[in-house]
Amino acid sequence: MALSSLSYAQAAARALELAMLGNERIVALGEDIGRGGIFGQYNGLLERFGPQRVIDTPISESTILGAAVGMALAGVVPVAEMRVVDFALCAMDEIVNQAAKNRYMFGGQGRVPLVARMPIGHWSSSAAQHSQSLEAWFAHMPGLVVVCPGTAQDNFSLLTAALVCGDPVIYMEHKELWAATGDIDETLVVPLGKSATLRAGTDLTIVSWSKMAQVALEAASGLSGQGVSAEVIDLRTLWPWDRDAVLDSAARTGRLLVVHEAIQAAGFGAEVAATAAEQLGCRVARLGAPRIPVGYAPVLEAASRISPAMIADAARALLAGKPARAPK
Repeated sequence: MALSSLSYAQAAARALELAMLGNERIVALGEDIGRGGIFGQYNGLLERFGPQRVIDTPISESTILGAAVGMALAGVVPVAEMRVVDFALCAMDEIVNQAAKNRYMFGGQGRVPLVARMPIGHWSSSAAQHSQSLEAWFAHMPGLVVVCPGTAQDNFSLLTAALVCGDPVIYMEHKELWAATGDIDETLVVPLGKSATLRAGTDLTIVSWSKMAQVALEAASGLSGQGVSAEVIDLRTLWPWDRDAVLDSAARTGRLLVVHEAIQAAGFGAEVAATAAEQLGCRVARLGAPRIPVGYAPVLEAASRISPAMIADAARALLAGKPARAPK
């Protein structure tokens, strides 16, 4: 097993490079990807594969996704770059009414094996239109697979899996993880729909995804010094999500805390918490951002962020049987 240390962005570029070498039907299209993408997640690919397979496009998200849907129906495997999820809102019709529904509406005669890359989460000092976490929107839509890698290894392995999925994948990297580094095993297979247990524990289960899974891990480390044993699960894929792993863990610990960077109201954490409550009757709680736009000023931006201390407080409240503090 040969390991190499790569950043989150480099891991994605490497996964795409290997996939393109193995399958000439894979192409990438989007704004500025010829110069490597705004986060460096396409570095070196134009030089390797040329402008026929690494395609710079006009500034039109609906055009990019519309072209990608057509390519996919014609037998190509397109990787459509949205730069950030906030901009993907300009292409919601192509995603929701075309990509997601085609296989169902035509009885499986058409498949849309595209990967739409839509980075989520806070982007420091980038304000309300560049710092949203909208994964719950896409998890709500039948026909879409939703993936949220939280580490460099997962960005390599999950992008590799997404490119052979055969259905439209909403691939949601985090805007503040691009420089995060880690050892990459290029032989490691991570199937879609499989979570990762980042830390074993006995007192409560903390479930999260994307960057917030690492924040939850930091909180769990602090809790251990106070005699609290928290199990931390990174879902990695939101749809399909790993119900069995979450329910098995929550059944053992008897308590489940779901944490996400997205606004708490109607967030995907509600689905996880409700499922555990219905199936197990265990004590559940959620922790998400308040229902406010992300501010530009640091003090306003901080009001939308979930910290390790907030997670630890919510965990202690859950253990004490107290209601969690609801976001304003």
